[in-house]
Amino acid sequence: MIVRLVKMVFRPEEAANFEALFISRKSLIAGSPGCQSVELLKDVASSKNGYVYFTRSIWDDEASLEKYRASPLFAETWKLTKAKFDGKPEAWTTKIV
Repeated sequence: MIVRLVKMVFRPEEAANFEALFISRKSLIAGSPGCQSVELLKDVASSKNGYVYFTRSIWDDEASLEKYRASPLFAETWKLTKAKFDGKPEAWTTKIV
C-alpha cells in the first residue's frame, strides 16, 4: 500500500473553483482500480496570498497509481487543476511504516 501526497497552491480567486472541481471528480478518482481512498486537505493558514491544499490518496501499489496517472481522467483533471495554480506543485509517494 502507498500514500500519495500532493501539495498545491492556488490563486485566491481559484480556490473555490478547485474545491468544486475536486468534489466533482472525487468519486471518479476513488473508483479507479487500486485506489482505496482520496481526500482533500486545506491548510488552515491559507490566506489572500494563496491557498494551500493537499490531496492524500491511498493506493494498492505504485502500478495502480501510475495506471491512474496515465488515464484520460487524470489528464483532464490535471489540465483543469494546473490552470488554477499559484506556484509549482509538489508530490510525494510514501508508505506507512
